[in-house]
Amino acid sequence: MTVLLLEDEYPAAERLQRLLGQAAPEAQVVAVLDSVAGALQWLDAHPAPDLILSDIQLADGLSLEVFEQTIVRSPVIFTTAYDAYAIRAFKANSVDYLLKPVKLAELQAALTKLREWRTAPQAPAAPLPEKDDTAHRLERLLDALPRPDRQYKTRFLVRSGEQLLPLPAAQVAWFQSRHETTTLAATDGRRFVVDYTLEQLESLLDPTQFFRINRQFIAQLPAVQRLHPHFNGKLLLDLQPAPSDEVLVSREKAAAVKSWLEG
Repeated sequence: MTVLLLEDEYPAAERLQRLLGQAAPEAQVVAVLDSVAGALQWLDAHPAPDLILSDIQLADGLSLEVFEQTIVRSPVIFTTAYDAYAIRAFKANSVDYLLKPVKLAELQAALTKLREWRTAPQAPAAPLPEKDDTAHRLERLLDALPRPDRQYKTRFLVRSGEQLLPLPAAQVAWFQSRHETTTLAATDGRRFVVDYTLEQLESLLDPTQFFRINRQFIAQLPAVQRLHPHFNGKLLLDLQPAPSDEVLVSREKAAAVKSWLEG
């Protein structure tokens, strides 16, 4: 089974490949791509893979744009920290829709579903669900969508010495992932280690206030002080309080960051 992996976060791509190796040892990842443009070029130049394992958010836009701009005959398993794209995902050749962080059991179940569709008697050419199953799948995907009263995380319980302190999300400046540890920086300069990955935080935080700047940082809007043009179309961000590392935005993601800052 050949698999095309669309994922713009290197740690997430590595993790998915490890999970895929456990769930389907026969799978061969033929390419790992991080952008819509790269996916379109690859699909135009190569035979259709047996499966596309795709994040929704790529470096230069939504992976759903790939399926809107070209004919994709491969079945797709979508992965994402957000669930608001479920209906658009449903319209593509989606086998399943897995929320990050992807669990091995969920990936195994999705691959089992793919195998069942392929081996079903009188199955259609593309492994899509039968029409009479459409309503059921649509209902399931609707259940996954956020409700109007959805509440994002408003507080974090952080450790200070021997104490646990509730810290309002409004007092968070940014999160940094480094050496498999996530650090929360408060607006007053304090630092705390939290038991969340950036992928988990993406689904817990209000996206109008927090944004995944790059692989290492999620920043809250007031923490971004200014932007500086950098080499090759990149951006250098000044955050307050200032982290010890430079905060760079890739050329592909620069437009999305500017759009978020403009509101």
